[in-house]
Amino acid sequence: MKNKNMLLILTMCIGTFLCMLDTTVMNIALPAIQTSMNVPLDQLSWALNIYTITFAVLTIPLARLADIFGRNKVYLLGLLTFAIGSFVSGDANIPATLIVGRGIQSIGAAIIFPTSMTIAIASTSQEKRKTALLTIGLTQGLASTLGPTIGGVVTEFLGWRWVFYINLPLLLIAFIAVIMQLPLRHEPRINAKIDFGGMLLLMVTLFSLTLSLTQATDWGWTSKRIIGLAVLTVIAFIAFVFLESRVKSPMVRLDLFADRQFSGAALTVILAGLLLIAVMVIMPTFFTQVQGKTELIAALLITPASFMIFVMSPIAGNIIEHYGPRLIITLGFLSMAAGYGVLGFMNPDRYWQTLIGLVLLGAGYGVIIGPITVLAASDFEGEKLTASQSVMGVLRQIGSVLAVAIFVSLLTSNINTAKTTAWHDARNRIEQTSLSQTTKQKMLTVTHQHFTSNGAKTSGHHSNGISQQQQAQIISRETALATVKAHVDQLPAPQQAIVRQQIKTQVTKKVSAVIKHDNREIKRTSSSIATHTKSLISQAFLTLCRHAFPFAIVFVFVALLFYRRKDYLALIHHDVKVEQ
Repeated sequence: MKNKNMLLILTMCIGTFLCMLDTTVMNIALPAIQTSMNVPLDQLSWALNIYTITFAVLTIPLARLADIFGRNKVYLLGLLTFAIGSFVSGDANIPATLIVGRGIQSIGAAIIFPTSMTIAIASTSQEKRKTALLTIGLTQGLASTLGPTIGGVVTEFLGWRWVFYINLPLLLIAFIAVIMQLPLRHEPRINAKIDFGGMLLLMVTLFSLTLSLTQATDWGWTSKRIIGLAVLTVIAFIAFVFLESRVKSPMVRLDLFADRQFSGAALTVILAGLLLIAVMVIMPTFFTQVQGKTELIAALLITPASFMIFVMSPIAGNIIEHYGPRLIITLGFLSMAAGYGVLGFMNPDRYWQTLIGLVLLGAGYGVIIGPITVLAASDFEGEKLTASQSVMGVLRQIGSVLAVAIFVSLLTSNINTAKTTAWHDARNRIEQTSLSQTTKQKMLTVTHQHFTSNGAKTSGHHSNGISQQQQAQIISRETALATVKAHVDQLPAPQQAIVRQQIKTQVTKKVSAVIKHDNREIKRTSSSIATHTKSLISQAFLTLCRHAFPFAIVFVFVALLFYRRKDYLALIHHDVKVEQ
């Protein structure tokens, strides 16, 4: 590949990298944003969902606009839009502003992602197409998985706002590089049409599905609103498929799914993305809120998954022709399923067990995502090839939407259940102590405040007991009461000072002994409550992985949609007609 073409592909990779990076870069910063804005996690989940939903829905329509008005100019507009959204997100002080900023970002991403792919393909010869697709495909996978690590480092040293501000210099570099490399005048245009009906129906489908999944635990799975949203999702999806099969320029070309290999790649990218993004969303919260780690340490702890993707993706992409896609995809899903098995049944206080789970998960995803872009291209050419890559971009986002919606919703529900159980147990433990009723009530009040204000945090349930200042106040009050009771004021003046001092000494000794005993009792009880709460909330996280484990095993059978090695070789070399 000529150096000029490679430089252009690398320029396109910058835009692609930022688009995919911002699907996961917020994950590790969520606890910091949650603390900064003082809001529950489920309110911030829409800052993730608005990005992925809008990205998924607008990718193909905006790609069509790029064809109509000129890809190069529209690509620059996408970079500018993404920059504005990044600035608004970084400057946000309330969830609503953050959601708006993320929405603007997603519009820019929906322009950049498909347009960068089509520009790269158009600038590459047929024989070098696989290299271009593999390069951009690896960039997509690595960006998604490196997001939490990059987010953790940036959040720790610069603050969560720089998770968004850091995009600006890279966008500037990409903007200048495009101006220098691509013609903006008299560039070729395509007379394409936009499927507004399909765009609207897909948006309704994804929005109603996501809203039902995120709100089901609050509204109730059998509530009228959830049932109504479920019905709306089904109707909108059926209408979408019906419309797409009849319009001349569909948002999603359904004939792509007639190709067995593309169908397998489409389903694989959704399911693999769901399994990976789910862990990348919940693990940072687990490490920071439950284990008490900093954002930087949390980022480093999940880095092994990203590292394995980095290692395995190119290896899998290069050996796909030697072993065939069916075996490769099978091994990938088996590894991811094993990772979920380890994460679901591990001891959360033993990081080496977590490490094994993350390594298996990352390795499995790397094996799958490495060749998936090439597999999705099948033997398509021309407009069909471009359409296949745009659809794959949409499906990646759908996988992310489902992961965030399902796992954040279930995690919030599990944590709330764990906290309810922990509070009930804590109340019983406090009532069973030998503390005075007044001290018990104060301890109950403090403990309840921790449960209601700390989200999933477990480190705040320790109580320091009765402070020295409070002890001095008690001594002063008890001394005054004892002085009145002893009628000290009726004694001769010379004796009053002596008696007052004696009373204060006796009260101080008595109160100090009681408070020393109470503080030991409070410390022991609060430590027991904190340990028990941590265990319950840890289980709230692990339960998600346990429940996902059997589904991950079932996903292995998706590999049967791909060809065996001999049939795959026949397909890519066009030697014989593929029959299976």
